[in-house]
Amino acid sequence: MNKLDKIVNYLDKTLKNNDIPDYPGAINGLQLRGNSKILKVGAAVDAALPVINDAIKSKVNLLIVHHGMFWGGTQKIDGALYKKIKISMDAGMAIYSSHIPLDVHPKYGNNVLLAKALGLSKGTPFLDWEGIKIGLKYNFKIKRKTLMRKIEKAVNGKVHLAPGGNEEVKKIGIVTGGAGSMIESVANQGIDTFITGEGAHHTYTLAEELGVNLIYAGHYSTETFGVKALAHHVAEKYNLKEVFIDHPTGL
Repeated sequence: MNKLDKIVNYLDKTLKNNDIPDYPGAINGLQLRGNSKILKVGAAVDAALPVINDAIKSKVNLLIVHHGMFWGGTQKIDGALYKKIKISMDAGMAIYSSHIPLDVHPKYGNNVLLAKALGLSKGTPFLDWEGIKIGLKYNFKIKRKTLMRKIEKAVNGKVHLAPGGNEEVKKIGIVTGGAGSMIESVANQGIDTFITGEGAHHTYTLAEELGVNLIYAGHYSTETFGVKALAHHVAEKYNLKEVFIDHPTGL
C-alpha cells in the first residue's frame, strides 16, 4: 500500500467517517486522488481556489481541509470547481476533507481544541443533531469579560457578544462554525453562555430574549484548530513536512 492510501485509511478510521453523519452532499474522506508519494501535508479551513493555489506553491502533496469542494450533490465540473480540480491534478496534489467528523472528534476536533485553548477540560457532549451530540458543555465559573478576553486570544481576533445572560458565567456550551441558529436548543439545556462561530441576524435578539450570552467568535477562526492539529499529527506520524495555509474570511 502506498503512503497516500495508508494516510487516507488511517484518517478514515481515526475520524470514523462511516459512523458520523453530515450534511447531504458533503463528502468526508479523500475527495481528489493525487500522487502516491507524500512528502508534505498542508492544512486549511476551506478548499477555495486561492488556498489550493497557495498549497501548490508551497509544494503540498496532501491538503487536509475542513470545508471540501463538494456540498450540493451532483455538480458540473466547470468554472472554479474545474480550475481547482485541474490545477490540483496537474500538481499531483491530493485533497482530503473532514467536516462534522472533525468538529466532534474527542482529540483533534474543533470543539475540544477551542475549549482547551480557553482552559476548559472534561467537557460533556451535548446538543442532539442527526443522532449524535454535536457540541460540548462545561461547568465553569468565570466573569464574562474574562471569558471574552480568553476567546479573543484563542482566535487571535475580536469577537462579538449578544449579552443576553449574566456577567457571571457558569455553564458554557461550544459548537464551532455556524451554529448560532441552535441557540434555542442550547438555552433549553441550561447553558448560560454559548460560543460559536457565527449566526443569522435574528439569533442576536433571540439570545437576548432567551437570557443567554451568545458569543460569535468567527466561523473561520473557530475552525482552524482541527485541521492544524490533524495535519500536525499526520506529519509527525508519517515523518512529513507540514504547513498551514491561512486564508481568513473575517466571518
